Amino acid sequence: MDRTVIAYVIYLAVSIALTVWVARTLSRNGRVFLSDVLHGNEQLADAVNHLLVVGFYLVNLGFVALYLSGEDTIEDTRGIFEALSTKLGVVLLVLGVMHLGNVYVLSRIRRRGVLDREQVPPVAPQGWAAPGTGV
Repeated sequence: MDRTVIAYVIYLAVSIALTVWVARTLSRNGRVFLSDVLHGNEQLADAVNHLLVVGFYLVNLGFVALYLSGEDTIEDTRGIFEALSTKLGVVLLVLGVMHLGNVYVLSRIRRRGVLDREQVPPVAPQGWAAPGTGV
């Protein structure tokens, strides 16, 4: 079997496994944030969480597929390791950026929800004014 094909198979297997692992981790832990942001609406939190995971899969697996091809043919075992380290390194960086982006967005949404719940009127109402009194 051609060494380039071996490198492609290894690259796809590792990249897909890493993508699935990160997506499951984000799904499991991100749901807690979503539930808090959505004020305990568990059904909506599950739906939004599922949509985020699907989007994560589409972006990352699309990138993995696009990044599969290379210009050079792999001649020896060292070439396999070099090609894999470059390709997997870039995939890991993309997964990391996507993960940090998800965490950032969820924390911003959560912070906004917490601030909305903590806001109180600056002055409590003190009574009613009669219509036409100009007050």
